[in-house]
Amino acid sequence: MKIYVIGIGLIGGSIALDAKALYPDAKIFGIDNNENHLQEAIAIGVVDEGAVFEDLAKADFVIVSVPVDVALTLLPKVLDIVQDNTIVFDVGSTKIPICEAVENHPKRRNFIATHPIAGTEFSGPSAAIKGLFQGKTNIICEVEKTAFKLQEKALWLFNAAGMRIRYMDPKSHDKHIAYVSHLSHISSFMLGKTVIDKEKHEQDIFDMAGSGFESTVRLAKSSPAMWTPIFKQNKKQVVKTLEEYISNLSHFKELLENDDYDAIYNEMQSVNKIKEILNGMKK
Repeated sequence: MKIYVIGIGLIGGSIALDAKALYPDAKIFGIDNNENHLQEAIAIGVVDEGAVFEDLAKADFVIVSVPVDVALTLLPKVLDIVQDNTIVFDVGSTKIPICEAVENHPKRRNFIATHPIAGTEFSGPSAAIKGLFQGKTNIICEVEKTAFKLQEKALWLFNAAGMRIRYMDPKSHDKHIAYVSHLSHISSFMLGKTVIDKEKHEQDIFDMAGSGFESTVRLAKSSPAMWTPIFKQNKKQVVKTLEEYISNLSHFKELLENDDYDAIYNEMQSVNKIKEILNGMKK
């Protein structure tokens, strides 16, 4: 078994670690345009050795874990090289542009569009975590366009890694993920910006920052190189969610200006049910 990971960061590296455990006799190869990342991944045992693009002709699995703008041009090139028995999947946070990029490729049947909803705010090979996907949802789009035998191959890996599979069309994926992922990252980035801008004059702000601030702004440590292309590709849905979010913030501000604390209490009380939703997700 030969498994190739293109882009050895948090997600690609974590899949590599799971694959090592699930396929003890497999050889894990890494391809990365950052030579330091590749050497680090080899040194810490995330992958066994480096490879070049032409080697993909020998692959059983190819995992494409690169920024979504890079994936648009990379995926067709990968499909050009792989053999008929190779399964290729991406892990990108947008699905419409990705699916469109390979829609008419002669080897479209070799590709399965996925989005494992898991991760941390860290990046690079050292961020990889064995078991990261245990209990996490993996969205699969347009599964019917993938050859059945290759679907089985990918699904075995996903299930064995502990992922929960959910099937969705690309449009629905990009709409829903804008709310639960893309908007939360923007919110975190802008909260961080607001505090940093103020901190220039008031050092005490950071001295007073507690766990609430730290957990809310955690996502602001995420890679701008990864997130800028995501916002670009899902611009329409992200703008729509921002409009709704800004409207809610403006409404809260008006209630505060008008000293309407009963309404503020009721607003927060109505949102408290999110605890039940999140507890259900954990179960």
